[in-house]
Amino acid sequence: MSGGETTETFGLLLHGTARAWRQKLDQRLKPMGLSQAKWRTLMHLSLAGDALTQAEIAARLGVEEPSVVTLLHRLEREDWITRSNSSRDRRCKMVLLGRRAERVIGQINSTAETLRHELIAGIPISDLQTCMKVLASIRDRADKADRLRSNGEGASARRLARHNGQTKRGDSIPRKGAIRRGSK
Repeated sequence: MSGGETTETFGLLLHGTARAWRQKLDQRLKPMGLSQAKWRTLMHLSLAGDALTQAEIAARLGVEEPSVVTLLHRLEREDWITRSNSSRDRRCKMVLLGRRAERVIGQINSTAETLRHELIAGIPISDLQTCMKVLASIRDRADKADRLRSNGEGASARRLARHNGQTKRGDSIPRKGAIRRGSK
């Protein structure tokens, strides 16, 4: 397999693996009345260990805040979560696990843990450690590129992209604010 083929199929393999894993967990949690959107939200709240704002939940789920508000309303109505105004900022809603979630979060975690063991059974620990190290490195680079771009450091983001082999000098990467409205 050439380097180009490896790069081209890596993203597809990564996405497909994550999707398959989520679908398996979704199937196992469905009898509990949990859709993927619901259990992912509850898992993030459980892992946080404390209240999260709606904006923090949206960021952890990788969705826009308005999208998460509808989901949170449904979760609150079904007693999975509770929401309250922040003591520091009345514009913010703080979200906590509700009574219903507290009763079953152990079962959700146990189901996820059982699936994890089933899916990675037989894979050497050293291979899993290498895989996790590589994935963490890719995630960190993506986060760093996002931070550089959002901080207005377009030139640094372009240098990072070149350093990571994504582009070469002379390739066109738009500068922040360089795309004009109304242009085609």
